[in-house]
Amino acid sequence: MPQKHLNIKAPPVFIFEPPDRSKKENTIMSTLVIVGAQWGDEAKGKIVDVLGNQASYVVRYSGGNNAGHTVITGGKTFKFHLLPAGILHTNTLSILAGGMAICPKALLEEIDRTRELQADLGALKISPAAHVVFPYHRLVDQLEEAARGDNKIGTTSRGIGPMYTDKVQRIGIRMGEFVNPEIFRERLHQVLEFKNRLISLLGGEPVKFEDLYDEYCGYAERLKPFVSDTESVLQEAVRRGDRVLFEGAQGTFLDLDHGTYPYVTSSHPTAGGACLGTGIGPRDIHNALGVCKAYATRVGEGPFPTEQDNEIGHQIREQGHEYGTTTGRPRRCGWLDLVALRHSARLNSLSGLIITRLDTLVNVMELNVCTSYDLGNGPVDYLPATTDEWSRIQPQYQTLPGWSEDISGAKSWDDLPINVQNYVRFIEEYTGTPAAILSIGPDRDQTIILRPDLIWA
Repeated sequence: MPQKHLNIKAPPVFIFEPPDRSKKENTIMSTLVIVGAQWGDEAKGKIVDVLGNQASYVVRYSGGNNAGHTVITGGKTFKFHLLPAGILHTNTLSILAGGMAICPKALLEEIDRTRELQADLGALKISPAAHVVFPYHRLVDQLEEAARGDNKIGTTSRGIGPMYTDKVQRIGIRMGEFVNPEIFRERLHQVLEFKNRLISLLGGEPVKFEDLYDEYCGYAERLKPFVSDTESVLQEAVRRGDRVLFEGAQGTFLDLDHGTYPYVTSSHPTAGGACLGTGIGPRDIHNALGVCKAYATRVGEGPFPTEQDNEIGHQIREQGHEYGTTTGRPRRCGWLDLVALRHSARLNSLSGLIITRLDTLVNVMELNVCTSYDLGNGPVDYLPATTDEWSRIQPQYQTLPGWSEDISGAKSWDDLPINVQNYVRFIEEYTGTPAAILSIGPDRDQTIILRPDLIWA
């Protein structure tokens, strides 16, 4: 029998050639992270709103409704806890990424409240990998905080920490499971049995399964149309060179690894968190800007070396309306800490600073800025490594002249009084980081762009 020959072609040989990074499509600098450079509440929401109209995507990458961003525009005040501030721009796609902690009830209430104020909103997508916050998380948060007594952390009691605990313990429920009724029922049954034992141990009343399941199935049905893949959407957007704006929550010194531990949040609000929370690789983050107040504030417990629990602190609080967006608690107020800010600039690889609340300092005629710490053995210009060292810091100040002029109507650098300009220049020089934007009031229009080249590089 003649031998039969099969007509099989040899597989093609692929020779890998590294991409030509001289080509325009490989050098587009289109991604920008907006990060809190202090302890949170730096007015990131306003800045994301200002820049959001220039972006195709605005992405919230960490935290939950323990954060609060306020945007004032067109005579309306919007308070966001979960929605990215870019939602107000109809030409942008807003994304709640996989690193987030999402309370379905709070999110739907926020969507409804925002739609009442402004009918036309941008589109919204929710990552299936984002974790869901349930009532038992909030209950555990409250019970654990009460059990700490004098050692309380000062949480917002929104259940965010216990949710991230579940995530690490690998018993969390993700959005992709939540919006599938059958999978959700099975997963909730497994998890709630475990959580109720913990709640009972802490002295609380167990959560009833059927009541919780029925209520949250209703939320899941409403949110299901928003839940779809976001990682590949963002990766493709970056490949095309679309502008992507990453919105951080909280601030650098509340970061789980790099903050004033244990008085920190449970996620990563630093610029690096934008990679962890979204699925975007480190080389695809092109730019990072740090938002900082012209002074410093903190909410909750924990070290705050430059705090002014006195008349000047009260003056700054009242002039700046320094009360929490999320909790309404009065914020602790103090002088600008340049040692911490310089560390933040290096930690986040900041290309520029966005200095906010300059208008708050009107009539504060002597401005102290911290330029070193004393831990008992002479001055140092770096951050301490332990909580004990933080508690022993004696801030060393340099005094700069303040101003009495109202700057809220300024439109350019040249409109600002010389003492404001000198204050900004001093911050730039000490931190080694140029100012890209100045905010001189809460409204969208009260913004001065100094260095547009530092925004979308």
